[in-house]
Amino acid sequence: MGHRHPFLRGPRIDPTPITGKTSVVDLVDNAFLAYNGARLREACQLLSQRILEEDVTIGMSVTGALTPAGLGTSALVPLIQAGFVDWIVSTGANLYHDTHFAIGFSMHRGSPNVDDIELRKEKIVRIYDIFFDVEILVKTDTFFRKILREPDFQRVMGTAEFHYILGRYVREREQALGLKGRSVLSAAYEYGVPVYTSAPGDSAIGMNVAALAIEGNRLVFDANRDVNETAAIVLAAKRANGKSATIMLGGGSPKNFILQTEPQVQEVLGIFEKGHDYFLQITDARPDTGGLSGATPSEAVSWGKVDPDMLPNSVVCYADVTIALPLLTAYVLATHKPRQPRRLYGRRDEMYDALVAEYHGAHPEGLK
Repeated sequence: MGHRHPFLRGPRIDPTPITGKTSVVDLVDNAFLAYNGARLREACQLLSQRILEEDVTIGMSVTGALTPAGLGTSALVPLIQAGFVDWIVSTGANLYHDTHFAIGFSMHRGSPNVDDIELRKEKIVRIYDIFFDVEILVKTDTFFRKILREPDFQRVMGTAEFHYILGRYVREREQALGLKGRSVLSAAYEYGVPVYTSAPGDSAIGMNVAALAIEGNRLVFDANRDVNETAAIVLAAKRANGKSATIMLGGGSPKNFILQTEPQVQEVLGIFEKGHDYFLQITDARPDTGGLSGATPSEAVSWGKVDPDMLPNSVVCYADVTIALPLLTAYVLATHKPRQPRRLYGRRDEMYDALVAEYHGAHPEGLK
């Protein structure tokens, strides 16, 4: 055909027929060729081929009711165990419902087409098509209140420290019941993955902390520590001649919190930096409404959140996370060997002190 037009130099769409023996990797690579299927393929390949390189520190934000649907156990825990997640920002609700699985409570598949008034009468709680007994909430609250009265929690702390200590108790309960690999909090404790909550009061965990404060419990969350500590994780990755990646499941406050690390370093603290190197998001939010949940990586560049030189290393897949995440997890576990866990939790003070030192070096007289 002679000289091919530049717009026609992409690979030809010529898929291999799907059979009963088609693997997840073959399915993604050979059948997800256009539209958001192609974006999911690009996300899988970006994660497997670039983000999982040894010099990349990987942060993940978790939004939406993923753990009640079992995705904590089926997808997030295996990613942590493989060393594919180094730090996490999650909604408190995901961590609260994650605990049900580790302390022996059950969630059940149901239907969204039910009479919610009848469910209320029968004391059944519904999350779309997930059903569970309201007693699970009552008993989980009791579990939390008992733990939160322990001496370990009677002080001011950041949410990473809070979740690490909490994870130890959850893991002990998990092991006592003969369970394994059920809980994100338990796995994060075992592998030293710091877990932050951007809005700790916005969940049943925060509600129980608030309730105990009325009776004199001294646990208080240090939001300032969280903001600076997460920024320190990103800065430490860059100062070690490495890269920083963000994998965002949904949007909301956790997405903003994981991305604001770079503006905190650059704009607020005045430390020279260029932005995250990799941006991978799965979302069902539109960008044209102006909300952060749907904001694109190019928009993030304008805020200093993403390195403009690395913009090609970004993928946004507009899809339901409950569909995309299992495929993404299966793909990378099949195509990439496990990484050595970074165990960033134990390095928090070291990274924080380095951030403080660099800040004082840039501003010997403080912020003007």
